[in-house]
Amino acid sequence: MREVAELKEGVAVIASIEAIAGDAQASLELAVESQDEEFCAETLRLLERLEHDIGALEFRCKMRGEFDKADAIVEFNGGSGGTEAQDWALMLLRMYTRWAEKKGFSLEELDYQPGEVAGIKNATVLVKGAFAYGHLRGEAGVHRLVRISPFDSNARRHTSFASVTVAPDIEEEIEIEIADGDLKIDTYRSSGAGGQHVNKTDSAVRITHLPTGIVVACQNERSQHKNKARAMKVLKAKLFERERLIRDQKLEQVKGARQAIDFGSQVRSYVMQPYQMVKDLRTQHETSDIDGVLDGELDGFIEAYLLGGL
Repeated sequence: MREVAELKEGVAVIASIEAIAGDAQASLELAVESQDEEFCAETLRLLERLEHDIGALEFRCKMRGEFDKADAIVEFNGGSGGTEAQDWALMLLRMYTRWAEKKGFSLEELDYQPGEVAGIKNATVLVKGAFAYGHLRGEAGVHRLVRISPFDSNARRHTSFASVTVAPDIEEEIEIEIADGDLKIDTYRSSGAGGQHVNKTDSAVRITHLPTGIVVACQNERSQHKNKARAMKVLKAKLFERERLIRDQKLEQVKGARQAIDFGSQVRSYVMQPYQMVKDLRTQHETSDIDGVLDGELDGFIEAYLLGGL
């Protein structure tokens, strides 16, 4: 039923574009025949709408990956630098939260570890919406911030790093073999607010996949069983994404690519001082509206990545 709905939506989009193109052609013919400014203005309006809709269709056509339609599991981690990096990780979490709200997506918090002074040590959220992973898969990597530190009494400029990882929320039928002996499972009390039950029982779960060193945690559910099930799902998604990245890296090496695709690559710089600029180092897309970007205006960067065929 989901596939039928998606196919119907695609047919409707094509039909709408054809209708707008027909209206624009008719309006243009009337404008030429009558030399009426109103028909000219209407033709321009229809052509602008046609350009917009075709661009949106081209953007959607770039999301042909196996799991691009899926929800996305997004994790934020502060890099080296203590409070500065942890505050930057929280800024990134807010940025993507605002972007998701503007796109009509919903977020579910899976794990949240606050920093000792400010910001977050790490956090994991589930972004729910059509093509959420397709939109966000290009955002994975290290994000760099340059600013006058609010935590430095001498008002010096600091450079901070935080990482973003993105994995698809794969369906249950996707089989990924995980041996019980490869897992280390720890339970602990939730660090967030949540009532007496959450605070007094070891309901939070942390799972370490020993062969890869991947660690996932979940504490948002009230029961340990539900948190463990959710954490296992996140672990499977991360293992799948890891294998995909390894496969893509091998493919790029075969192609002779000079730049490896890996988690540690710096993908974007956000400079607040001495000038204002956000620049993607892969697509060279940039803007001076850093306040807008930090408030969730990310579509320009996402579109540049996907339309650039990266």
